[in-house]
Amino acid sequence: MTDRTGCGSGWHGHCHQVLTWFLSRWGVAPEVAADLVDEAVGGRFLSWTGPHDALVDDVAERLAQSLRPDAAAAPAEPAPDHLRRWLAIREAVPWQDCPQDGGAGPLPPSLDGAAEDIRVFDAAVDPARAQGLLAALELVRTAAARDAPLDFALLRGWQQHVLGTPEPPPFRDLPAFAKRGRERYGIGPDTRARLDACLAESARDAERPLPLTARAARAHLDVCFFHPFDDGNARSAFLVLVFVLAREGVALDAVGLLRRISFRADDPKGGPTLARYIDIHLTGRRRTVDNHRQDP
Repeated sequence: MTDRTGCGSGWHGHCHQVLTWFLSRWGVAPEVAADLVDEAVGGRFLSWTGPHDALVDDVAERLAQSLRPDAAAAPAEPAPDHLRRWLAIREAVPWQDCPQDGGAGPLPPSLDGAAEDIRVFDAAVDPARAQGLLAALELVRTAAARDAPLDFALLRGWQQHVLGTPEPPPFRDLPAFAKRGRERYGIGPDTRARLDACLAESARDAERPLPLTARAARAHLDVCFFHPFDDGNARSAFLVLVFVLAREGVALDAVGLLRRISFRADDPKGGPTLARYIDIHLTGRRRTVDNHRQDP
């Protein structure tokens, strides 16, 4: 199916359709088939990229297992704490090896990529959602301009606009789940304090220098896997990424590659991959700026 579509922009929908047809052929009700396909695929495909053979095999295995009558009888295992897994991986990732942003110094955009994406993508989902996110983005820019320290208190002020709540939302008080329940993030008396400590590491540190791309990617994933709010954590993580860059005078012309991907808490390659995606955006922008300076 991916060969026939050429893995263009619409191939994900075709993939879901074909897999649903497969299950329906073997007597699975359409509604159940759709849920099983969502569970098997689970946002694991990247846009404009054909899946590797190993990923295709794993999706096929998940579908096959879902059809086994004895699958439901398997003994339940204790749910892992994916926040704990992320914190262990976070310590082991060689963040210092991440790309160096293709240059140094401030990088003003020719187009506000974050705002533009909100106006196009989020407004199509819900105009009120886009309006709230744009209001939060203004606060992000203001906080970055005054070099504000990044912590949960700052996040919840933005999140009030993201969610449209009367008051800034509190830190969650129960375990959180994501990716259709495949990831579980634990909660403890020190979870908020640990988030604040992690977010503080997004600032430039002369004694322990790390590339800006690494610090932005790590802070983004911290919010994803600490999952501090009951809702809207992906949007909060996106705002954090924009803030970390903006605090050092760097902005993006486009953010589509950064908003349309999902990472696993237990994947040690996730952080470096996100840092590389950030670097791709910034390097392209710096190259454009340099070319314009060289034009007579």
